[in-house]
Amino acid sequence: MLPQLPLGLGFAEPYGFEQYYGGANLEAVTALKRCARGEGEPFIYLWGEGGTGKSHLLQACCREAHSLGQCVVYLPLAELKAYPPTLLEGLEHVDLVCVDEVGAIAADPLWEQALYHCFNRLRERAVRLIVADRVPPAQLPIQLADLRTRLAWGLTLWLKPLSDADKLAALRLRARHLGLELSPKVAQFLLTRCPRDLPSLWQLLERLDRATLAAKRRLTIPFVKQYLKEPPCES
Repeated sequence: MLPQLPLGLGFAEPYGFEQYYGGANLEAVTALKRCARGEGEPFIYLWGEGGTGKSHLLQACCREAHSLGQCVVYLPLAELKAYPPTLLEGLEHVDLVCVDEVGAIAADPLWEQALYHCFNRLRERAVRLIVADRVPPAQLPIQLADLRTRLAWGLTLWLKPLSDADKLAALRLRARHLGLELSPKVAQFLLTRCPRDLPSLWQLLERLDRATLAAKRRLTIPFVKQYLKEPPCES
């Protein structure tokens, strides 16, 4: 039987590989895509600081495998840890499992034991597994030594922080997918004047997209200034 997950949890359809700007992380993105398709490494541990797109990439892997007719499960453990770890039962019957924020269940003995046994079942049934967190496996505050060891078994990929040039390219890519015309000058203005982490910039782009549609105006620096009512620049 497949696990009965809480309502509302699952991978988000807009988060595909085509919406992710790889920049210096193209090799990692390629390895993840191959795993999602069942062509590459069967177990990947993905780590990187906040805002590098780990959740986006895990959901992109789910979407890629799902598009090939495979059964996938996305598990954001920071949200799921409030539920009993019996949620992990039955995952050996799917094709791909993506575990986000694995460190969220650290020091919870029931969750650690459940994840350890789940890992073993997945490995026995050759189920592909992708795990993500902000730190590498050796730095996870996991108390169960056997679980820590297993999390280091796979291919470990580090998502490097994006340079300013990569962030500008990522901004313009995001704008294109929103159908928003974003000139290099406006993109540079946003990066200079507003919070520089990508999640905040994505939220701002979405708000600006709605604002330009409502005002029936193009996205220009004067429009952005008027919208943000400088100073300050809101996130």
